[in-house]
Amino acid sequence: MRGIVGFGAYVPYHRLQRSAIGAALGAGGGRGTRAVASYDEDATSMAVEAARNLFRSADLPTPAALSFCSATPPYLDKTNATTIHAALDLPGNVLATDMAGSARSVAGAVSAALHDQRPVLVTAGDVRSGRPGSTDESSLGDAAAAVLIADDSAEAPVLAEWIGAGTATAEFLDRWRTPGWAHSRVWEERFGESVYRQLVADAAEDAFKSSEISAADLDLAIIAGLHGRALRSAPAAAGLGAVPAAEDLTPEIGNTGSAHGLVALCHALDTAEPGQILALVTLADGVDITFWRTTEAVRDHTSHAPVRAQIDNGNDGLAYATFLTWRGFLDREPPRRPDPVPPAAPPSFRNNDWKYALKGSRDRETGMVHMPPQRVALGGNTDDSELVSMADVEATVATYTIDRLAYSPSPPTIAVVIDFDGGGRFRSELTDAAVDEVEIGMRVSMTFRRFLTADGVHNYFWKATPIRD
Repeated sequence: MRGIVGFGAYVPYHRLQRSAIGAALGAGGGRGTRAVASYDEDATSMAVEAARNLFRSADLPTPAALSFCSATPPYLDKTNATTIHAALDLPGNVLATDMAGSARSVAGAVSAALHDQRPVLVTAGDVRSGRPGSTDESSLGDAAAAVLIADDSAEAPVLAEWIGAGTATAEFLDRWRTPGWAHSRVWEERFGESVYRQLVADAAEDAFKSSEISAADLDLAIIAGLHGRALRSAPAAAGLGAVPAAEDLTPEIGNTGSAHGLVALCHALDTAEPGQILALVTLADGVDITFWRTTEAVRDHTSHAPVRAQIDNGNDGLAYATFLTWRGFLDREPPRRPDPVPPAAPPSFRNNDWKYALKGSRDRETGMVHMPPQRVALGGNTDDSELVSMADVEATVATYTIDRLAYSPSPPTIAVVIDFDGGGRFRSELTDAAVDEVEIGMRVSMTFRRFLTADGVHNYFWKATPIRD
């Protein structure tokens, strides 16, 4: 039996009220909110957080391969998955590859993982944008998800067994974006809907035939894709009109593109009962359908960060002008400081354990933890230390300052000194927090972020973020 042995999602903290768009522009917007990646987040950093939520939910095997799927990858030419690999501190013999460029890349990655014989980690993340005032701007959203696909074992039981799949492919013009464009273009929707309707029917026929189950056997249908009209007509075209539909997350977080199907699947598995059969139908330049049957193991599984909890803990106070600035549509006066310098390749490579995996050093004689790591501890007499991971260790704010002069894409900067549980003091930046929120004694955890981009080089590192109930 092969299937999903672990899953995790990540929904950014910030929300934009759609009504704020209409209030500012006199058009567009609507009701509800959309999830917004912060100025220091991108598809890669969000995929790291989704994978961290996955591994913090259970003791799972190390994947033999990792894939990163995105229609909005931060890098072209350079592999984005290697950053995720480094941040998760995976062994060097774990293959890390990108399957990027389109929303359908997720279906390809999942299919490849299901036909593998090893544990495979599939991650997906998207930062979606549209022209100011456009339907895309208000209806899309940002998020990431991760699933670990492997064979059933006593150490890592399958939570959702893969029981069948179907697919249908056609070449047609629906949604497209060339390199360098900040937004997508969409062909007239009635044309795309007519093409998708037939593809959905063909994929459903293929899926039912391969799995030998019928629509009457299904307990839940998850329909994902970027074509609104086609999504609404898909259940009927697939013969799933009588199947209960999964909760629609788009009113609260928007349509999160490449990641949306997996985010919705994670949400469904958070509350699933054993023996349920779920259909995941994805519309993206074709149609891909997978059937999953939950097992007894799902009853005892508790997500580290359930999707519903992340949605409910979001902050919908983001100003529209701030959103436009983060997206690069509003070119505001930068801080009057020298432009940031890109990180150099050699020192970054030498310090991978610190820069990406956030490893400090612990002196074996005194137990003192140093960050960044160093060979000899203060007060120690021996050159005997070990690397220890601090990424999942919580901490407390010892002191802080509000810096209105330091360079930041979203000033002011909140600088904090934090004390890690069990030892280790570190000066960090606090993210996803308001100036009037920070206080001495605040509990924080670490999150993987993009500090800045200079000369086309993304500088990734770790920041502190408040622990919220």
